[in-house]
Amino acid sequence: MTRIVYVNGRYHRYADASVHVEDRGFQFADSVYEVCEIAGGGIVDLDRHLARLARSLEALEIASPMSLSALAHVLHETVRRNRVRDGLVYLQVSRGAAPRDFAIPPAGTRPTVVCLARALPLGQADQVAQTGIAVITLPDIRWDRCDIKTVMLLPAVLAKREAGRRGAKEAWLVDRDGFVTEGASSNAWIVTDEGVLVTRSLSPALLPGVTRATLIDAIRRERLRLEERAFTPAEALSAREAFVTSATNTVMPVVRIDGTPIGDGRPGPVTMRLRRHFHDIAPVTN
Repeated sequence: MTRIVYVNGRYHRYADASVHVEDRGFQFADSVYEVCEIAGGGIVDLDRHLARLARSLEALEIASPMSLSALAHVLHETVRRNRVRDGLVYLQVSRGAAPRDFAIPPAGTRPTVVCLARALPLGQADQVAQTGIAVITLPDIRWDRCDIKTVMLLPAVLAKREAGRRGAKEAWLVDRDGFVTEGASSNAWIVTDEGVLVTRSLSPALLPGVTRATLIDAIRRERLRLEERAFTPAEALSAREAFVTSATNTVMPVVRIDGTPIGDGRPGPVTMRLRRHFHDIAPVTN
């Protein structure tokens, strides 16, 4: 469990950590965040996560609370103080606290920074990957700037709830044109009958996943064929394999979509090969 939480320059016991009641992250979702995998006590893909955080802050014109190297120190120190070897570390930056008003508060308002780390059972995701997960498809009801990693996650929460009700672990969101954008908390992939890996090209419609980017590095190293383009649920149902990528799951096989088996209904060889080799290429910083 989480023992120590960083809040605005200080490390607090979990039970004592708090932010202002008028923090804009709480009242307006005026806040961005990152979740990083912890492996062997180190942080996976840290530079890419920090670069994405910087892009999100810039897009919302939230002042960076400190340098990226200082944020990296906060992340590492939070991991160390919580004695996490394998798990996740969460960093959130809001525009700060100010009297509730839709107007952006004046320059100089201090951003709120929160960081926590939590251990996850070693090998738990690997056990899930042995059988794979089910996903459902739902209409994508989110706003048009999903490339910014904000805490405005209510559509994802509702999609996850519906997935759970229907015996699935994830929901793939489908846009008005009938194409899959991404998962509620992951990027979506298929492997065609020709062995081509397909994932949607980056745009404001989806998050530029860090794990997605690192997996593309692995795909190129393995000399596999890649197409970055949109695909429909129907194409996914006829695919040889399917999977999702995220920081907490790396590469997770999808074996059913809307109740229909994908391929032979078991994790596919290409997916499992990429899962096995992901950490061979993903950088880990200590």
